[in-house]
Amino acid sequence: MGTQYVLMMIAMAVYLIGMIVLGVLFSGKNRSTADFYLGGRRLGPFVTAMSAEASDMSSWLLMGLPGVALATGLPEAFWTALGLGIGTYINWLVVAKRIRLYSQKLGSVTVPDFFSRRYHDGRHVLSVIAALVIIVFFIPYVASGFNACGTLFSSLFNVDYFTAMLISAVVILIYTSLGGFLAASTSDLVQSVVMTGALVVVVAFGIHSAGGWSNVTANAASLPGYLNLMKGYDPATGSAASYPPLVIISTMAWGLGYFGMPHILLRFMAIRDSKKLALSRRVATVWVFIAMGVAILIGVVGSGMIANGSVAPLASGDSQRIIIKIAELLGSYGVFPALVAGVILSGILAATMSTADSQLLAAASSVTQDLLADTFKLKISDKAAMIIARGAVLVIGVVAIVWARAEGSVFTIVSFAWAGFGAAFGPTMLLALFWKKSTKYGAVAGMIAGGVMVFVWKYLVRPVGGIFDLYELLPAFLCGILINIIVSLATQKASAGDLKKIEKEFDEAADGTV
Repeated sequence: MGTQYVLMMIAMAVYLIGMIVLGVLFSGKNRSTADFYLGGRRLGPFVTAMSAEASDMSSWLLMGLPGVALATGLPEAFWTALGLGIGTYINWLVVAKRIRLYSQKLGSVTVPDFFSRRYHDGRHVLSVIAALVIIVFFIPYVASGFNACGTLFSSLFNVDYFTAMLISAVVILIYTSLGGFLAASTSDLVQSVVMTGALVVVVAFGIHSAGGWSNVTANAASLPGYLNLMKGYDPATGSAASYPPLVIISTMAWGLGYFGMPHILLRFMAIRDSKKLALSRRVATVWVFIAMGVAILIGVVGSGMIANGSVAPLASGDSQRIIIKIAELLGSYGVFPALVAGVILSGILAATMSTADSQLLAAASSVTQDLLADTFKLKISDKAAMIIARGAVLVIGVVAIVWARAEGSVFTIVSFAWAGFGAAFGPTMLLALFWKKSTKYGAVAGMIAGGVMVFVWKYLVRPVGGIFDLYELLPAFLCGILINIIVSLATQKASAGDLKKIEKEFDEAADGTV
């Protein structure tokens, strides 16, 4: 291994050790499971904003989005980013304050627990279903994060994939199980800074290596449809493709997923002062739009670098590695550039780890709080509960490691998991927060209908093609809302006793009476 790669590895090792230290520092601040899973609702506005967005983006921001832009041009990357940006803003504007006040009013520390208390579901049917949804979708989601880390190390340093993946996973498990929500949120803030630095350095160095901005734009303009938001570039034929309005709507539907993402909703619930959410919203929205814009630009710049020969052409389907190739090129310029390249690669780790730690906590809370404590009524001390909570993080992490053993086997699940959460939880959350007539029967039916429709549309309807070739989140989300409303209206009488109490709590939460 050459000096360049040794220096890059040292920079990445320092970063990983720093994350473990962070977990140790915060381990003593968790005195109860409420602290472990929600940080005692003590997050500041800036940490809330950046941890929410860092936990959202994952390695998709630094690898997936540039890769899409590099391979096919602007349309898919642009419309996806626009949908996600709009979804981010609306989620902060509409959902954040409401769920912060409502969850505190009810004493909820997890999303399934909020559903159960909101609907006075004494049998905890809602929380069980929600917990199962979280466990089923988050385990492969976490595994995909472990997979990304392992693939990064193994491809760069020519080490065994499983060994590299295992080391990365162990680091994430250590600081998450020790520090809990506060460590995860604070590390996410640090990781968002690292991700931002990586984006800026890569795009600046890339433009320089491509021969300047004029060369980048000239190359992009020479590719048919590459800069056309209604067409796009087909790398297989070297000609312009087509991106009709229906596909644009389907692509932008990614933004609907935000309303049902447990690890993001938990950040809203955890902020210290709900009045600071406006500041958090501005910080989060600005960062998301800028970060995704720069990520798309990296793909365009990468195409220019390939055109002028500074980066070798990438194999078909391997376009997401462009940021790694740019970092390797930077690292070849000397000692300091190699260290900077290591920081850039740490940005990829940061993007992955900031998502995996939040997903681990959300999945573990579903096991301990929603299933063991609430559903099975196990009476345990705070000390024992903390041990179980940390154990749940480790167990779920081990299952994810086993899932990620097969290199490259779980990346395709990410978009499907996003659709699953968005369709099962999104409609349920919106109606729970903003429609007082929603009943527990409607919530159960809507949650199941949305989740099932994701499977039905992806595997039975979408393959038909034509007008049915839509991202499964859009039809499943609409189905979940419709079924929830219909069943809720049909069960008003059956829910009459609970509805009076529910409506009183609903109004008090709306007035900020906690």
